[in-house]
Amino acid sequence: RSSPDVFESRMEKRNEVKKQPVGYSNQGEFIRCMEEKARPIFFAEGLGTKTSKEGFTKDKTLDSILNVEMVKEKSAEEIKQIWNQYFSAKDTVYAVIPADKFDLIWKRAQKCPSFLYALPRKEGYEFFVGQWSGTELHFTSLINIQTQGETAPSQLVLYHYPELQKEKGIVLMTAEMDSKFLVVREAQCLANQVQLFYATDHSETYELVETFNHRSSEFKYMSVIAELEQSGLGRELRPGQVSDKS
Repeated sequence: RSSPDVFESRMEKRNEVKKQPVGYSNQGEFIRCMEEKARPIFFAEGLGTKTSKEGFTKDKTLDSILNVEMVKEKSAEEIKQIWNQYFSAKDTVYAVIPADKFDLIWKRAQKCPSFLYALPRKEGYEFFVGQWSGTELHFTSLINIQTQGETAPSQLVLYHYPELQKEKGIVLMTAEMDSKFLVVREAQCLANQVQLFYATDHSETYELVETFNHRSSEFKYMSVIAELEQSGLGRELRPGQVSDKS
């Protein structure tokens, strides 16, 4: 009664609070904001890594990229979101592969560690050989191998990390590439073909991988191109064409 203006001001603030959704608070907003800013703390990329003469990282462990102990408290879906959000801002290839799919790829990679992949160009195709070395998959162009043999340098390396496979049911993947030879969408096309040929349910498709490794005299280059065109992968690399595959 002594200060009606102060009373009205307090009542207005009270009404504003009532209109806010349940669970809302300035503190909650602050915490969310800090979580957004603190998100990169999950990653430690570049720590304790060495590069080879070709510029690729030697012994690129998951610990050198990600704070594994911290993310173990997260669910598989949360880890997937963290991984995808972090690498979406980088000029590289990345993925989160379901454990069962990677299991199939890995078992087949042990029996068939190399394969020939086709990359669409403006005219025709350029062939790349992919060779597994542990959980790393190294790519180099066929012309490099023909001219330099075993010393041919890698132009793309896919790094697969199965550390969270049993506990979380996912395998994390990222890559490094030589930007003088490949751009991201070309590297992504090669990465997608790994799943096309190694994780397929069609025996005829995987048979191409087996033939390349164990019956090379029977292998037909055009069969790879036919599978690639049928899948729709790489259409975005052709001028005027849009891929219907994500």
